[in-house]
Amino acid sequence: MRAVGGDRRRWVGRCLAVLLVITGSAAASLAQTPGQQAPADQEPITPVPLPPVADPEKLALGERLFADRRLSRDRSRSCLSCHDISTNGASSNQIDEAFDGSKLPLNTPTVFNAALSFRLNWQGQPRSLEAQAEALLENPSGTGTSIDEVVGKLSADPDTVRQFRAAYGHGPDRASLLDAIATYERSLLTPGSRFDRWLGGDAAALSLEEQNGYQLFKSLGCISCHQGVNVGGNMFQRHGIFHPLASPKPEILRVPSLRNVATTPPYFHDGSTPTLDEAVRKMGAAQLDRILSDQQVEAIVGFLNTLTGAYRGASVVPASQ
Repeated sequence: MRAVGGDRRRWVGRCLAVLLVITGSAAASLAQTPGQQAPADQEPITPVPLPPVADPEKLALGERLFADRRLSRDRSRSCLSCHDISTNGASSNQIDEAFDGSKLPLNTPTVFNAALSFRLNWQGQPRSLEAQAEALLENPSGTGTSIDEVVGKLSADPDTVRQFRAAYGHGPDRASLLDAIATYERSLLTPGSRFDRWLGGDAAALSLEEQNGYQLFKSLGCISCHQGVNVGGNMFQRHGIFHPLASPKPEILRVPSLRNVATTPPYFHDGSTPTLDEAVRKMGAAQLDRILSDQQVEAIVGFLNTLTGAYRGASVVPASQ
């Protein structure tokens, strides 16, 4: 017999949740006792590395281009307009505005540590930072321009041409434009979080309560989707398995990284949840069919707060309202 659609989805969801809990519990067995830390290579999360070594000319050029308003048709915006590097690598907006003033379809993810994810954006279409930059510059709602138009503007500026020649041996073109931006974005890593210091052997980096929060994060099954160097960002998942989580579309999303998550409200693909406490509570119900207690939510949020790293020696902070 064929299961009725809703019953079948519920059955599949419950099977998935059981698997999540089982795998999460297995991971938790590696470090069950707070204060008695498992070896770092046995933990399901690994530290954020230092930024890769890059050609300094390309890196500097990429940073200038990231802030260059000539990348939009009327010079009204740059990459920094939605990805504020001085704060959380994104913004505080629920939904940012498109070039034409309309609302973008999804909340803007942070650019910090994006280079560590296997795909980019919520739906994971771009497979590389170069592809993501190309898609943005060719999207009328993103910048209102095209790569050819941008290259033309840059080629008309002698100073910019000299910068490209110093970095690439020739003036601006499509490949060098995208490579420079991607080179800079690969440098936007935020190592040095308290959790990473704990992974590195600094037992005092986390309080007992924060360690308890990490153990709970694993034992409940959160770790099944949020693991690896980016604490996420390495798989696709369906949201709202048991209960609605946010806007129903798109149904399948790239699991977001939880690095610096305490600094990036509002949450979820539609930016519908303003606080981390509420986001954790909703995730427990929607993805695991669990009603988390206040104490459990507090413990998990305490752990998530330890995932905030530093960019150029300064701690990542929330964007201003």
